[in-house]
Formats: sequence, structure tokens, C-alpha cells
Amino acid sequence: MGRLMNKIVFLINSLVAFALLLSYILPHVAPKTFPLSVLSLTVPVLILLNLVFFMYWVILLNKRGVLSLIILLLGVSHLSSLYRLSGSSSTPTKDSITLLSYNVRSFDRFDWIKSGTIPQDISKLVLEQEADIFCAQEYFNTNKTDFSQYPYQYEDFNNNWELGLVIFSKFPIINKGSLGFKKTANNIIFADILIKKDTIRIYNLHLQSHGISSNTDRFDEADSQKLLKRVQVSFETQQEQVEMLIAHMKKSSFKKIVMGDFNNTAYSYIYNQLISEGLIDTFKEAGSGFGKTFEFDLFPLRIDFILVPEDTEVLAFKNFEVHYSDHYPIFTRIEL
Repeated sequence: MGRLMNKIVFLINSLVAFALLLSYILPHVAPKTFPLSVLSLTVPVLILLNLVFFMYWVILLNKRGVLSLIILLLGVSHLSSLYRLSGSSSTPTKDSITLLSYNVRSFDRFDWIKSGTIPQDISKLVLEQEADIFCAQEYFNTNKTDFSQYPYQYEDFNNNWELGLVIFSKFPIINKGSLGFKKTANNIIFADILIKKDTIRIYNLHLQSHGISSNTDRFDEADSQKLLKRVQVSFETQQEQVEMLIAHMKKSSFKKIVMGDFNNTAYSYIYNQLISEGLIDTFKEAGSGFGKTFEFDLFPLRIDFILVPEDTEVLAFKNFEVHYSDHYPIFTRIEL
């Protein structure tokens, strides 16, 4: 009976190992050409399952554990995207700047959190972090917030939706614009910001949403049947949006910082395309733990990013597990 059970376990192990191996290819394959791109969202689970299988075979002193071990070793970069043992925090310098990104979920205007003070709580958090540049997604105009510490700002409400994107800055904004995605509230905006003697282009992203609830109890049977198709379509739309962004980036000689809500993971095609443009992930440089940025019941999801030029020194990174939105804010200190 034990031998039969182990054969069944190894069969399941083999399927999970193959799925993880397949996920290593996905960042290099455009979603429009491969319908299983949605598999990239499950990478954290696949990594953890392979670790469990590996430990299972180690306990049994069974050589079958080599399968998951090899697959895990082949994806070391995936492991560093999932979890960092310890972060780093260097002393601020006179030339360092701080960046904050937060999907504020319209400051809880529909009372999802049952707090009553979310706009004020977010305003206080932003004030306390003293970030030089703050990018907000799903921004909603309300008189309950106060970001008066920023003398410069650029906001855009794409296609006249109530929710928009905002770039707040303590440094002068000398140019600004929007990529103006069609038929969606999602968008990308940019601002050229004069920081001391240098001009830096800041992109604030809110890529196409999947319509996935953070609460899995809301997944009914009908939703489950449509979920894969809906996510695949949004992946394809994200591909188009990032292709527009990269084409736009290539037209400017300024250094670029890309930040915001990607609605996708570090194992995705869109993330890999942006990294390939000479950018680095500030979490991978100085973060710690899982770096979770989205409240999701099944596993830790990191879908909000701050990407900076590869010659940047990342002095610190932090994400705040505060329940003012379905996202968590992320903060970094860098020296360009």
C-alpha cells in the first residue's frame, strides 16, 4: 500500500514539477502566442508545492526528491522574486530620493473596510513616509485627503472615469502626459521631474485589471468557469499596454523610473519586458520576506513594483501591511 501511495504522490509531484518548469518559459513568451500565460500567477504555489514534495522525499530518504530539487535550482531567480531572507537599509545620503507607490482603491469610498477614516489614514501614512515622489493608482478626488506637502502634481482620469492616476512630487514637474488607453480606466501617465540638476522621467502604471477579488469566498461556479478566459484576455491587453510603454520610453533620453500596479507578477511576460529595458526591481535589491502587495487569500501576491535604472543604488525597500486598501503601499530609497 505504501509503495502504491508513493507512486501516486510521485505522479502528482511530476505534474507540479512540470508546471513549474513550464512557468520558467512564460516570461519569454508573449501571452498572445501562448494561451497558458495565466500559469504565471500560480508560480508562488508551484514553488511551495515543489518544496513540500522535496521535503517529503527527503524525510523518506527517497531519491525521487531529486526531481523537485533540480526544478527548484533551475529557477533560482524565481525564488528570489518570491522571498528574500533579509532586506538592506543603508544610511540616507544627500543625493538619495524616496519613492512611494500605492493603489488606494478610491480611498474606500464604498466602505469595503468599514473604517470611516481610510482617506485620513492614507494621508497620514503618506505624510509620515516623507516620500519625495508619490504615485497613486485608483485615485479618487475627495476632500477627506490632504497631500499638501507636495507642491507639484499631475493627475489624469482616463476616458473620464472617476478613478485615475496621480504623480505627486516635491520637485518641479517640467513636462507630463498620458498614454491614454482606449475603452478602459486603466492607464499609464508620466512626468519629467527636475531633481537637482537631472531630469528623471517617472511612469505611473495601472495595467489592465483581471477583475479578481481578494476574497476567494466570492468565487462562485460561474466565475470559476470564466476566470481563466478573463485573465488570459487581460494578459493580452497588458502585453499591448506594455508594448506602448516601451515604445514611448525609447523616445526619451531621460533616465526612467517605472512604478505602480502592474496587475501581474514578477514571473510574467510584461515584467520581463520592462526588466529587459535596463531596469531593476527594488524589492529584489533591498526587500525582505514575501513582499506581498495585494491582499489575496490563497498565497502572497506581489503585483506592485518600483523599477529603477540598473545603475541605481537601492538603499532601502519596504512594504506596509496596512489594511487601508486591497493593496499595500511600497516604498524605496534610491541613489541615482
